[in-house]
Amino acid sequence: MVRKLGTVLSFGLILSLIFVLTACGSGSSKSLSDKEITVGVTGGPHQQVMEQVAKLAKKDGLTIHLKVFNDYNQPNTALNEKELDANSYQTLPFLKNQIQNKNYKITDAFKTVAFPMGIYSKKIKNLKDLKNGAKIAVPNDPANELRALQLFEKAGVIKLKKGAGVTSTKRDVIGNPKHLQIVEMDAAQLPAQLDEVAAAGINTNFAMGAGLTVLKDAIFHEPLVNNPYPNYFVVRTENKNDKVVKKLEKYYHSPEVKAFIKKTFGGSVVPAW
Repeated sequence: MVRKLGTVLSFGLILSLIFVLTACGSGSSKSLSDKEITVGVTGGPHQQVMEQVAKLAKKDGLTIHLKVFNDYNQPNTALNEKELDANSYQTLPFLKNQIQNKNYKITDAFKTVAFPMGIYSKKIKNLKDLKNGAKIAVPNDPANELRALQLFEKAGVIKLKKGAGVTSTKRDVIGNPKHLQIVEMDAAQLPAQLDEVAAAGINTNFAMGAGLTVLKDAIFHEPLVNNPYPNYFVVRTENKNDKVVKKLEKYYHSPEVKAFIKKTFGGSVVPAW
């Protein structure tokens, strides 16, 4: 009888241990802290705006730590691997492409700002002045390359095949009457290459980092109002409905942040909400 009782107790202890371990494993989905959070941003306007958001959050007892990146790929990798709690720097087409290709478990939470892309040049004032065989440059990352190609298309320089999607590249150009050489480059390097090409489609955050603005320096640009490429605040999918994310949306969409954007960037960066 004693032996049977001992066996029963041992079995029960094992079952309890299994239950505890299973419970710990199922608890991997953890809500973000509403006291402290780390957000990845690209240097420039995204960083500047989030600094203003951080000031508002600080008043309510929420500390936002910013980690600054110089490219478009690392922030999503860092977020997916839980080195960040969120990031703020990308458009929805770029995000969806990253999720599809890399199987990231991340998602958009709310709209932030729009950065009208511009075409810049040190050699011409009008795209009609492009010479036959001239070099034009575009970002080499998905979504942004399509965006730049579409901008050159809207300006009447090239023509893309019908239905060109987010993974489109220069190979999808079907009309190029001036036989332009389309050079694909890292987005962050484009401003530094303006001496080497006739024109380049440059994302606003990198353009501004080089002292260029859409309104003063671009020879052609996307619309400033109702821009088709708003940026998003992004979190891991499991955290989309966390309380702190809702708080951050409130801070970001506040009148104070909106006024800061309008005053600081003069139309080169615009609120997207």
